[in-house]
Amino acid sequence: MKPSREAVALEYGLRSAPVVSLKGSGELADRILEEARKQGVYIAQDPRLVGLLGQLDVDQEIPEHLYVAVAVILSWVYWLKGMVPGDEKRPAGVRGRER
Repeated sequence: MKPSREAVALEYGLRSAPVVSLKGSGELADRILEEARKQGVYIAQDPRLVGLLGQLDVDQEIPEHLYVAVAVILSWVYWLKGMVPGDEKRPAGVRGRER
């Protein structure tokens, strides 16, 4: 039997810690990933992390023991977008390197 696909979306910006904003398995996971691709959202594939994040409720902040794993992914996203930490809290169009 083929393992079920899982997807977990995180939201981070004005909050103090990333929050699970959406999660699902099977067909719902496929739709989450499809929409993320359409919106230009970066997708990291880490089955162990998805398994741990999938245990959380939607709107729940990630626990401290997952900070490092999520921070690694966020740093990758920042680098890809040409951002620096704190840019997500600034008005749109104002980035750290533009100061």
